[in-house]
Amino acid sequence: MRTVLRLTYCLALFWTTNAICQSKMVAIQGDTYIPLYGRDSLQVTISDFDMDIYPVTNKEYLQFVKDHPKWRRSAVLKLFADKNYLSQWGSDTALNNNQSLNAAATNVSWFAAKDYCECQGKRLPTIDEWEYVAMANEKLPDARTLKTYNEYILSWYEKPKTFNNEIGSTFKNYWGVYDLHGLVWEWTLDFNSVLVSGESRKDVDKDSNLFCGSAAIGATDLMNYAAFMRYAIRGSVKARYAMKNLGFRCVKDKKRSTDENL
Repeated sequence: MRTVLRLTYCLALFWTTNAICQSKMVAIQGDTYIPLYGRDSLQVTISDFDMDIYPVTNKEYLQFVKDHPKWRRSAVLKLFADKNYLSQWGSDTALNNNQSLNAAATNVSWFAAKDYCECQGKRLPTIDEWEYVAMANEKLPDARTLKTYNEYILSWYEKPKTFNNEIGSTFKNYWGVYDLHGLVWEWTLDFNSVLVSGESRKDVDKDSNLFCGSAAIGATDLMNYAAFMRYAIRGSVKARYAMKNLGFRCVKDKKRSTDENL
């Protein structure tokens, strides 16, 4: 009897823990939209996927480096992270006293963020996926034409940054996602795909050392300065850079049903 009760308790704990993990993501219904840098009204189709409700926190990333010593500050290879990597931490496996465990993890390189997501069975969002979800306000899936939407984002850009604000401190958007605007910048899987030398951002012939000086020629909305700034910051960083205002979150592909695969 005692064994049965213990097994029941363990199963209940597993399902509770699993439910908590699953609740950290929300379903994003895909669609077709015109991105900021779509050329000749090029539409991009987004498939259904799941996205983390919040950016990855200091607490979560701290556990990650404890479990994966190669990503500790003293051990990480210079090829994968510059000298700013986790520079605000007190040590390899401890935050500073003034850092919140529930604040977004920053000073993390693209390589480290990518590996973190993959270790969770997830991945970084593409630029198109991130922008697709981020164009929503509280009530609309696409609020880009609203003056108040862009003013809100621009006002955040102008505010002094503390980089210690806790997750969930900004609005919950149409999809149920928090903090895409108003907390930190976020890495994307293909952050440097705006740096193209051909006719399309989908070209494979590109020089990742180029900047996006002339990219505005192909923009679909020349008044969306908030989005321009996001593309500008993406175009100015390299994968090994770690910045105090740059964090990340993960996404996960939707599993296709058996009927869909037939």
